[in-house]
Amino acid sequence: MTTGARTVGAGYPRDLIGYGANPPDARWPGRARIAVQFVINYEEGGESCILHGDPTSEAFLSDVLGAEPWPGQRHMNIESMYEYGARAGFWRLWRLFTARRLPVTVFAVAQALRRNPTAVAAMREAGWEIASHGLKWIDYKDAPEAEERAHMAQAIRIHAEATGERPLGWYTGRCSTNTLKAVLDDGGFVYSSDSYADDLPYFVRGPRGPHVIVPYSLDANDMRFINPQGFATGEAFFIYLRDTFDVLYAEGDTAAKMMSVGLHCRLVGRPGRFAGLVRFLDHIAKHDRVWVAMRLDIARHWQSEHADLAADAPAIA
Repeated sequence: MTTGARTVGAGYPRDLIGYGANPPDARWPGRARIAVQFVINYEEGGESCILHGDPTSEAFLSDVLGAEPWPGQRHMNIESMYEYGARAGFWRLWRLFTARRLPVTVFAVAQALRRNPTAVAAMREAGWEIASHGLKWIDYKDAPEAEERAHMAQAIRIHAEATGERPLGWYTGRCSTNTLKAVLDDGGFVYSSDSYADDLPYFVRGPRGPHVIVPYSLDANDMRFINPQGFATGEAFFIYLRDTFDVLYAEGDTAAKMMSVGLHCRLVGRPGRFAGLVRFLDHIAKHDRVWVAMRLDIARHWQSEHADLAADAPAIA
């Protein structure tokens, strides 16, 4: 690792150094070799739909492969696939994780929360962390900065109305170069996750001080069921998750790691895919030095156990 603070923004605005050859000892609770974190993306009701005032139908992350947005028209097949996620897939996942008493973080789109108070009540009953996945499920790469910030403020407000408290974690997903700055300027988030840069959390420094980034994963993620060269079966999903876990668990003997698993109600909530997830939960249950945690727990652990790393964190201009 380098020593001394690094500034991202003066010169080359990326950090390719990270923890280097000697990552810190994570010191997970119970001397765990690995922290495993399950994310359920709750997006159903927040997708693009002309009923929601959007100009087109949704075209992303559904079983209609190769779908394109339909300007001014409803896409009834895609709408019903999203409805499956809220009506059936969510409850299948809820029963699985609550029966095993495993904690979950929900990446929740604010408009989706507002449209399903029954699901919100179930999340709260289970004690799950409900982080924000934005106002609506859209791509911000071309959005004006002021619009993105306005959407973030709306998302926080609706989230608080729907759940009873503001979100402490943030994940846009299809973010822009302005997203992290908006998160840091808000000042109310314990962590954010618009990064895939490491196997451990890390700090960045903003105008309000150090902020924890808890990296996410798009490879150990059920979205690959509907991507080219992705998972064809639940068994393939299980094998990939198992192999990821096994490598990180072995590395954790000397340097503990973190594993994120991304789930979607309308994708892995389908029975044939769901079977692979069940097998993975059975697999990790056979190992004793595993900490299954919510992302908020991981972020707070990093704040309390690794505050010394904040001084060396890159500054976000």
